[in-house]
Amino acid sequence: MARYLLLKHYRGAPEAVNPVPMDQWSPEEVRDHVRFMADFADRLTDTGEYVDSHALAEEGTFVRYDGEGRPPVTDGPFAETKDLIAGWMMIDVDSYERALTLAGELSAAPGAGGRPIHEWIEVRPFLTAPPTIAE
Repeated sequence: MARYLLLKHYRGAPEAVNPVPMDQWSPEEVRDHVRFMADFADRLTDTGEYVDSHALAEEGTFVRYDGEGRPPVTDGPFAETKDLIAGWMMIDVDSYERALTLAGELSAAPGAGGRPIHEWIEVRPFLTAPPTIAE
């Protein structure tokens, strides 16, 4: 089994087929989208492939080490994950091909008008070992 992170993007990928932002959806459209996500997670739980998932809030802050007791905090000007990543799902599957299949299914979550979003899902494997450094 290998773990993958399926990243749902707000932007940064080619435009989705149904690109209406969620803040413009009706309450029923949001409910149907959330239900799709929960049903998808339940199905993967039944197959033993689901690990965890979360939607992310729009708020976020960048922090880095800048000397003892001085972590600078910034809200830009560079692209931030709060602008890019809407949420994620962690899966544990038998193969990369299975991860791609599930990402494709997740991409069909309903959006505005109840039509599938066909959003781009980024598939990122977890490192299984530290990288080897050749001298």
